[in-house]
Amino acid sequence: MNKQPIGLFDSGIGGTSIWKEVVKLLPNEKTVFLADSKNAPYGQRTTEEIIALCVKNTDLLISKGCKLIIVACNTATTNAIGFLRENYKSIPFIGIEPAIKPAALYSQTGAIGILATKGTLSSKLFEKTAKEYTQNIKTIEQVGEGLVQLIEEGDLKSPALHELLVSYLKPMLEYNIDHLVLGCTHYPYLIPQIKQILGEQVKIIDSGEAVARQTKAILEKYAISNQENGGSHHQFYTNSNSEILDTFLTDVSLNYSVKQIDF
Repeated sequence: MNKQPIGLFDSGIGGTSIWKEVVKLLPNEKTVFLADSKNAPYGQRTTEEIIALCVKNTDLLISKGCKLIIVACNTATTNAIGFLRENYKSIPFIGIEPAIKPAALYSQTGAIGILATKGTLSSKLFEKTAKEYTQNIKTIEQVGEGLVQLIEEGDLKSPALHELLVSYLKPMLEYNIDHLVLGCTHYPYLIPQIKQILGEQVKIIDSGEAVARQTKAILEKYAISNQENGGSHHQFYTNSNSEILDTFLTDVSLNYSVKQIDF
């Protein structure tokens, strides 16, 4: 048994969508979450810049005593997880990749949409995964330019955000997609609007539940689960506006605190 916390980091508040799935499945675990909103979005940065940001976040989480780190950002995973695993061999890492495989496997129309950041769609890991699973599937890839910035402002119902979503998603319907893969952990917060635009016939896939299951499996593999009931505390750190981060946690009834620090 290991009572140390699970660490998570993202290029902002989007990774809280992953965090919610993790704590739902693993209620005994403590967590430390870093929202690197000051440097968002990662999707417009070079691979070298993304790796440097991931190293900064990893070092801080290790200094907080974390036993496992979830890279709760698609762009960070696809660009830096190989480097992190190679250079921090004493701690397990779990990454987030766009769920292309289930979308391709279960598509009935032979067409799927992928909404992701530029950094994810242009990465070698994404290219490898897409090539492996979409040989007979038409994939419509769309960079969600501007979405992360608007979500980070905290207003999910802004007209500007809705207009962007319509412009990105409506063209996909012309290709008769039946699955939309969300390739950014910020995007699950847009699911109600996405459903309104695409209709119920398009299944929306994000990685949250799969990441939670993988986290549970890794904790059990290394025998580092916390078996003790109750008393779990969750600490959030942001280097931007803590009030905006807090608004994304209003539906959470767990013991948590949000603190603004420079990192």
